[in-house]
Amino acid sequence: MASTVSDRLIEEKRAAAVKAVNLIASGMVVGLGSGSTAAMAIEELGRRMATGELRDICGIPTSNASHRLALEHGIPLVDLESHPVVDLTIDGADEIDPVRRVLKGAGGALLREKIVATRSTRWVIIADSTKVVNLIGSRYPVPVEVVKFGWAGHAEALMAMGADAVRRVEGASAPYITDEGHYIIDARFPRGIEDPERLARELRDRPGVVETGLFLDLNPEVIVGSAALD
Repeated sequence: MASTVSDRLIEEKRAAAVKAVNLIASGMVVGLGSGSTAAMAIEELGRRMATGELRDICGIPTSNASHRLALEHGIPLVDLESHPVVDLTIDGADEIDPVRRVLKGAGGALLREKIVATRSTRWVIIADSTKVVNLIGSRYPVPVEVVKFGWAGHAEALMAMGADAVRRVEGASAPYITDEGHYIIDARFPRGIEDPERLARELRDRPGVVETGLFLDLNPEVIVGSAALD
């Protein structure tokens, strides 16, 4: 049964990725998201470029991992300095609520992802059906990217707000370092987040907080794989 569920979710991810890549036209500047579902979109885009279905595409990656994957699949890359407006960005999500607020950052690329999202004419979120939630923060912790100096104070503040807050680690105990050289504090709210806008404001007001995984008021186009399969 477990493998059947897993296979279904992989099918959903791939269906969402293909449907999103259908939105790309030749000549576009495309934001290349991070995570397993976005990786499928990068692979599909590379395939269509290799066959000539799409031409003159340039990509702007949202992480070192998506940068490497894009090069592996023959997608030419540019940056926001030379191409400040992104025609279409395809990215994944950890959670999506009924009003299309998005939680991202389990993979650690939230800062670049948000920068590219805010530069995009169209921001397309692709996900499998498990990522749809009624309340943001009900399944995943909120990642908060902070500078290294004074990081523990942010964890203490988050705990005062009712979160279980821990600095992210990789391996046995080494601190996780983002692509931009920062720490991430993962803040899990046991009952979810009733007012994500307020939480985002309170965190942004703290010196040393670089960004949060709360992607609010960005009005994404959402493609959920279960619907894409129908």
